[in-house]
Amino acid sequence: MFRLLQIACLFLYSALTVSAQSRVIDHRCTDITQIPESAIVQAKANLHIGYGNTSHGGQIPTGMNGLIGFANAGGKGLALPLDIFQWNNGGAGAALDLEEGASYASGWLERDAGYWPTWYNETREYLDDPSHSDVNIIMWSWCGQLSGKSEAAVISEYLDPMVQLESDYPDVTFVYMTGHADGTGLTGNLHLRNQQIRNFCILNHKWLYDYYDIECYNPDGDYFGDKNVNDDCSYSGGNWAVEWRSTHTENVDWYRCEAAHTDVLNANQKAYAAWWLFARLAGWTGSTSVDAGSAGPEGFALEANYPNPFNPSTTIRYCLDRSISIDLSVYDMRGRQVRRLLSGIVPTGVTETQWDGRDRDGIDMPSGVYLLRLCSGRTVRTQKMTLLR
Repeated sequence: MFRLLQIACLFLYSALTVSAQSRVIDHRCTDITQIPESAIVQAKANLHIGYGNTSHGGQIPTGMNGLIGFANAGGKGLALPLDIFQWNNGGAGAALDLEEGASYASGWLERDAGYWPTWYNETREYLDDPSHSDVNIIMWSWCGQLSGKSEAAVISEYLDPMVQLESDYPDVTFVYMTGHADGTGLTGNLHLRNQQIRNFCILNHKWLYDYYDIECYNPDGDYFGDKNVNDDCSYSGGNWAVEWRSTHTENVDWYRCEAAHTDVLNANQKAYAAWWLFARLAGWTGSTSVDAGSAGPEGFALEANYPNPFNPSTTIRYCLDRSISIDLSVYDMRGRQVRRLLSGIVPTGVTETQWDGRDRDGIDMPSGVYLLRLCSGRTVRTQKMTLLR
C-alpha cells in the first residue's frame, strides 16, 4: 500500500518539478559552478544595471567583489577566465555594467525600496536622464522597513508602482526583491509580506531576487526559516553561517568579504544568486545538472485543479506519502490571501477539496487568475487557477 502511495505521489509530483524557466531566484540558485561561462559572458555583453540599495542590499555587491578573486584562485573548483566576474559602473574592460545607487548620499538611485515615494521618483529621474539610455535592468533592495509595512502598503508603495514603471518603461526589466530576515519567524509580519511579494511575482511572471529565502538556507540546503532566522544568519540555537564555515575550507569552499549586518557566507550566497539572476536575464535557461532533484522530497504533490478555467467551483487534488500538517490557501494577483481552504493534520494518501470561488467572508471573487499554495514546513507547491464568471 505504501509503495502504491509513493507511486501516486510521484506521478503528481513529476508535474511540479521546478521549471528551469522560473523567474524566482532563491537558495536553489546559489551553485555558482552550474552557471556556464557563455552565460556569464552573455550577461556582461547585454546587461546594463541600476541597483538602488542601502547597507543591507550592499551585501550583494560586497559578495560580488569578493567573488572575483575567489574565482581567479579556483575556489569551488572553478576554472574560468581571469576576472570573469569583474563588474563596474560603465562595464569598462569587458566587465558587467552595474551602477550602485547613492545610498544615503546625494546622487543617482538614492535610498532603497523602503523609502516611498523616494525610490519611485529616483527610478524615473534615473531612467529619464539621457546618460542612462542603455540601462535595461533596475533593482531596488529593502533595508528593514518591510517588517513594518501592511499588506495594503506593500501594494500601494511597492507592487503597484513597480507595475506602473514596467508599463512606462517597457524596454527595462524590473527585478522585484524580498526583504532581509528579522528574527520574527514564520508568523512575523516580515515573513507574510515577503510571501505576498513572492506570490505576486509567481502569479504575474515577474523576476524576483528572493533575498529572504537565501538567508533561510545554508549551502547544503538545510532550512532555518522556522527557527527565527535573522539577517546575521543567527537562529534559535546557533548561526548557520558560522557553523557551516567551521566545517569547510576558507578560499576553497567560501571566501571573506566585508558584508554589512551579516556573515561573509551569506554575502557569498547572495553573490552567487546575483550572477545566476544576471545569466538568466541575459537568456540562460537555468538548466543545470541538478534540476531533477531541485523541487524537494517525493510524496508531497499538488495536481492541477480541474476544471481550469472554472465557474463556479474547482476541485483540488493533492497527495501526501505521510500524515503531516499542511496549509492550503488561495491568493489573488496582488499576493493577498483570499481564502484558507485547509490548515492542520491531513492523513496519508490522495485527498480532494474544492474552492467555490469565494473569499473568507463568502463573497464571490471576480474573474481572474489566482494562486493555489500548498505548504508544509519549508516545502511549498503552487498552482495557478483561472476563475471565469
